[in-house]
Amino acid sequence: MKKTNEERTTMKAMLLTEYKQLEVTDMPEPEIGSRDVLVEVRACGICGSDIHGYDGSSGRRIPPLVMGHEAAGVVAKKGSDVDGFEVGDRVTFDSTVSCGHCKFCRAGNINLCDNRKVLGVSCGEYRQHGAFAQYVAVPQNILYKIPEGLAFEHAAMIEAVSIAVHAANRAPVRLGDTAVIVGSGMIGLLVVQAIRLAGCSQVIAVDLDEDRLKLARELGADVTLNPQSDDVVAQIQSLTGGQGADIAIEVVGASVTIQTAIDATRKGGAITLVGNLAPKVEVPLQAIVTRELTLYGSCASNGEYPACIDLLERGDIKVEPLITAKASLEEGPDYFARLYKGEPGAMKVIIQPNG
Repeated sequence: MKKTNEERTTMKAMLLTEYKQLEVTDMPEPEIGSRDVLVEVRACGICGSDIHGYDGSSGRRIPPLVMGHEAAGVVAKKGSDVDGFEVGDRVTFDSTVSCGHCKFCRAGNINLCDNRKVLGVSCGEYRQHGAFAQYVAVPQNILYKIPEGLAFEHAAMIEAVSIAVHAANRAPVRLGDTAVIVGSGMIGLLVVQAIRLAGCSQVIAVDLDEDRLKLARELGADVTLNPQSDDVVAQIQSLTGGQGADIAIEVVGASVTIQTAIDATRKGGAITLVGNLAPKVEVPLQAIVTRELTLYGSCASNGEYPACIDLLERGDIKVEPLITAKASLEEGPDYFARLYKGEPGAMKVIIQPNG
């Protein structure tokens, strides 16, 4: 017999009660099914998509909702049919809850699952409470063990790292290629590192923020360009013998930045689109057709978690420089408000619901 809400153990959670209103409150501890685990959340990152959910602009965070999908913690309970995991295991998990039995899942394309849900998202079709709470319930099939030496705060960044690694995997990189990364925010800075590991010998980062460009250089970009002071396309042409970059990865999702990515790419090159800030954008169709460019979409990740865990453990991808602050659950609403206002220099804030 299932316990009623009154009988269930309570936990602290940061609840989006209405747009731009977060409240740390008591909620029932999540129930788990036979193939689920209950994770005691030790770290959960505030994602840009959470900020867009905070004001309702994304349409995918309908209150009341516990947001949060970039997390790591410890297995607190497990369902009767869970195998391979034990109470006390250190874990992280994918943000995409795939069904495992649709055509795409069976083909190994879990990010394209027909029944896809996302932790911390409520979009009308479903409500999936996330990890800005002391506990979160997740199915076993999206769970991954993390090594003892990997800090929970770093493991919480694996979801973001997986997006960057998936984007690099989508790009048709050949050893020695030149890559242009348009947008040097969180994902862009991770892509800078991932695309270098993929085999690019020259990595060029583009952004309007000089602090982000400085960080891009520290994390492996050979050249950084700011459209406010640089003729981006002309300089890329100069750096590539007049040809243009072999590949571009666009991590913003706006017409002007997509235009930059296309203009900066050589004939026969490829552009991977990761950013989706705007639902619709304009693209220069004739340039794509006559220069025979290839456009790739890149959605979330698709099985890259084990590789990302390994990359972080070995230090091949660095995330500590991207963490602005580590905060308690009670401090979470204030940090959301500050990030929403565009606090200068802020990158990734990690919430620690259990201290």
